[in-house]
Amino acid sequence: MSDFDRSPDGLAFSLAVQAAQDRLGSRPQYARAQWPIDISPDLEAFISAQRSVFLATASAEGQPYVQHRGGPPGFLKVLDSRSIGMADLRGNGQYISLGNLSENDRVELFLIDYAHRRRVKIWGRARMVEDDPDLVARLMPDAMRGRAERAFLIEVEAWDVNCPQHIPQRFEAEDVAAALAEKDRRIDELEREIEGLRSRFPNWEGCGDALWET
Repeated sequence: MSDFDRSPDGLAFSLAVQAAQDRLGSRPQYARAQWPIDISPDLEAFISAQRSVFLATASAEGQPYVQHRGGPPGFLKVLDSRSIGMADLRGNGQYISLGNLSENDRVELFLIDYAHRRRVKIWGRARMVEDDPDLVARLMPDAMRGRAERAFLIEVEAWDVNCPQHIPQRFEAEDVAAALAEKDRRIDELEREIEGLRSRFPNWEGCGDALWET
């Protein structure tokens, strides 16, 4: 085990979770599990491509809250091998995540890529930075719409990749639109080629050796 591995025990696998694993028979496969901490190049590429992420926080009393965050690819940015950041945009003013973080800095990110049926969980500790406009500007993608109020930073404690089982395959609307546009472009191109062949070979009936009968 290297210094860059972390046992899930004490992070995600509390004593109660371990007891459940023992009772249901899965404890042996997880007893020696190790999760990476450092963000790998593959994980960085995955994070940078996401348009959507779910953020879980909890109050000091343990009341959970899950919030969706979204934006253009790159809105969730890897800052270094153990840090992730994003601009915190003005929303509906409830500030539940902000309030939770003021008394409990533990967070989890859940990222899911429906098109490629991949999902990643990231555990960490988060903080808001409200007095660093340069950092906020660095985290704000050019294509991002909205007004950033602060920077949201996460120090990664561990991450894990889930299996693709039961993930429905879905595609982003703009990706579908781009694919359809490319299909239409190719159809137009082929139709022009056909018209060109018809003008060159007016007796062509489109079958057999008729193309070569002049």
